[in-house]
Amino acid sequence: MTALDWVRSRVDPTATTGLVLAGDLLAIAVFIVMGEISHDYPLLSVRVLGTYAQFLLGWLAVAIPVGVYAADYRRDLTRSTALVVGAWLGADVVAQGLRSTAIFPGNAALTFGIVAFLVGGVLLLTWRLTFALVTSRRQSTAPA
Repeated sequence: MTALDWVRSRVDPTATTGLVLAGDLLAIAVFIVMGEISHDYPLLSVRVLGTYAQFLLGWLAVAIPVGVYAADYRRDLTRSTALVVGAWLGADVVAQGLRSTAIFPGNAALTFGIVAFLVGGVLLLTWRLTFALVTSRRQSTAPA
């Protein structure tokens, strides 16, 4: 199996998957912006981009291998929810690791890790469940 085959087995190359990915990245961005605002950091700063990059890298490094964007991820809401929660936990761990380096702003802290997992997780799940609800309603009302 080539690397491209492996990626294709983990990422469904459809517009729907692209929309879900965009929503995920927006949910993560909202989490970062909420945090930066709560700590009075300017939103147009390298710090905000660095913080977003930590979680973006963590999310992509974990979400793709576990199959969050695979073709069957939308078919089973329970499995999809578990994958998203697990991937976000992994992304949070990666982000905390990146925060502990000199390259990224901030530092690793257990309290921030817990807050990041809870707040970011709620935002991701809210987005994903809303998307699932809207798409299931559209499919159930579509003519046969």
